[in-house]
Amino acid sequence: MIALAPDAFESYLVRTRWFGGKGRPFRVMGARTIAELGPDDAAGGLKAVRVHLIDVAYDDAEGGEETYQVPLSYYDEPVARLEHALVGVLAGGSGRAYDAVHDRDAMALWLDAFAVATPSAPREVPGARFHRVAAAAVELDPDASSSPLTGEQSNSSVRFGEQSIMKVFRKVTPGGNPDIEILRALTEAGNGDVPDLIGWADAVSEGSVLQLAMLQAYLRGATDGFEMALSSVRTMLVDESASVAGYAREAAELARALARIHRHLREVFPSERRGPDAAVALAERMRERLDRAILAVPELDAHAPRLRGLFSRVGELPGLAVQRIHGDMHLGQALRTPQGWRIVDFEGEPAKPLAERLLPDSAWRDVAGVLRSFDYALAVVRMSPADGRDPVARGAEECDEWAASARDTFVSAYADEVGLGDGALPADEILLLDAYVADKAVYEAVYEQRNRPSWVGIPLAAIARLGHTGDTA
Repeated sequence: MIALAPDAFESYLVRTRWFGGKGRPFRVMGARTIAELGPDDAAGGLKAVRVHLIDVAYDDAEGGEETYQVPLSYYDEPVARLEHALVGVLAGGSGRAYDAVHDRDAMALWLDAFAVATPSAPREVPGARFHRVAAAAVELDPDASSSPLTGEQSNSSVRFGEQSIMKVFRKVTPGGNPDIEILRALTEAGNGDVPDLIGWADAVSEGSVLQLAMLQAYLRGATDGFEMALSSVRTMLVDESASVAGYAREAAELARALARIHRHLREVFPSERRGPDAAVALAERMRERLDRAILAVPELDAHAPRLRGLFSRVGELPGLAVQRIHGDMHLGQALRTPQGWRIVDFEGEPAKPLAERLLPDSAWRDVAGVLRSFDYALAVVRMSPADGRDPVARGAEECDEWAASARDTFVSAYADEVGLGDGALPADEILLLDAYVADKAVYEAVYEQRNRPSWVGIPLAAIARLGHTGDTA
């Protein structure tokens, strides 16, 4: 039984990176306990680790409800190292509850459950099960120390030593999580462009299965793809001898990795070529998303006629090839390792309902996401102060050349890898890619307005350029 008042959860949710309702009026309707992980003793003062589901309702015009997972560590006394993750004080001051993701003693219980599980015998704890994947040949060390990862995330990730990373899903929905489903399929297919899925945890709530977390191989020596792009842009700004060719080669290799993943996904999941009705339906969904976005970002209205015209042309296409895709592809989902690029986080756009994220879509949606990321890297560097760096030696023209080179090389390499001749795209594919880029920028405008209002100009500037510059960004 939870002894925390709803307002304790409300106060905590708005302080987290992963809560999707920031900037919207909401209320906590209730909280449920669905699982408990020990401990067997009271080592370190930890009394219990319980997994709670928090039901949230929104009171704006968009409305809707969401459920978030908040695992809590319970202690009788304050714990200084966890005060930054304090969720609330129990009724009567009888104890304190902390977000368990930040608690090494709590995370040790999760890792131990995965270590004990086998492909044929999941580890069961009260209310939850921990599963292992046979194809992932990783020997887990239950004594590995844990450390939570930082950064912009819709979930929470914890690294265990040098061997594995656990992702705790925050917004949960009954049914299979696409991140687990896709990564498991790619692991079992022997795809080398993703980290192996080691296992996952699930629970049953109100008769439905909820997937709570997944454990995957840790990629040693990996560099975040977005940080790599930022570094390349900064180098272009201060080093007159720098060339766009170096980063273009990286962009090409990333494109080929994404194309190989798409090919494997076509082999292990259904894919098909749909007729004109599919193109009409896609165009209508894009227009509907634009209409909803204008309510949140009124500045979009000035660009609406041009965007609606672009989407209408999509509705005139003769058909649409669809398959399972990444669904939320950008440079932050790509890690550059000493062995090459690895792509992670196949959960899809967190704001979309699970049923929509599971639907087949055009592979060009993933390509568009990476193209938008190149634009973001350039814009973020331009927005950043000098921070004591050398004076800028190069200007807008060179930066624009960097972005154009990255975009063109990425698209060309992807097209070549998937068999579109010499990398030159047919007109229908260019139209479809342009529409997906525009659709992604509209999504970004809403996200930035709600989460980082000072950044909303990045997607708005890209939308203003669409259709005027002749490029896809």
